[in-house]
Amino acid sequence: MTNTPRKAEIKRETAETRINLELNLDGSGQSKIETGIPFLDHMLTLFARHSGADLTIAAQGDIEVDFHHTVEDLGICLGQALNQALGDFSGIARYGEALIPMDETLCGAVVDISKRPFLVFNIALTAPKVGELDSELIEEFFRAFAVHGGLTLHLNLNYGKNQHHIFEATFKACAHALRRAWTQRADLDGKVLSSKGTL
Repeated sequence: MTNTPRKAEIKRETAETRINLELNLDGSGQSKIETGIPFLDHMLTLFARHSGADLTIAAQGDIEVDFHHTVEDLGICLGQALNQALGDFSGIARYGEALIPMDETLCGAVVDISKRPFLVFNIALTAPKVGELDSELIEEFFRAFAVHGGLTLHLNLNYGKNQHHIFEATFKACAHALRRAWTQRADLDGKVLSSKGTL
């Protein structure tokens, strides 16, 4: 195990967005989220609280045009921050899973922090929007997060009807699965959990 702080700061500026993001994997679930998209603020606040990571985000985007650029770029930045904070991915449990209920909804997440980016998104869209956010953009967020975080991420809805509940259970399940996966294991003695010796 290492005592090196697992933190990252990402700054991304394009013609469409300007994002400053700070992530501390070994925090206490504190967050300050300002994306200009209230429902996404809510989801990312939940992500921080349930993963135990400290997360600060200040984002400005062309949301008067569409939320797509901001949502996707936030996924990119969060993935980059996770990748940077984990370094060479050594000593971590690597795999994690969680099954989370939210009222009538049950959602599962399984993750491999593997540097093999892949997203399986079996999450039903039962409403076109939640608040002002297009429901279809949640998949775009998770795809960008998985690709730039080096994650094999499977998100599956067992059942559910309310779109808010479905997305809330999805973010919480992802957070709990990731927390288990990025936990450091003393028995690995700083090595990567792989028969190849590397990822």
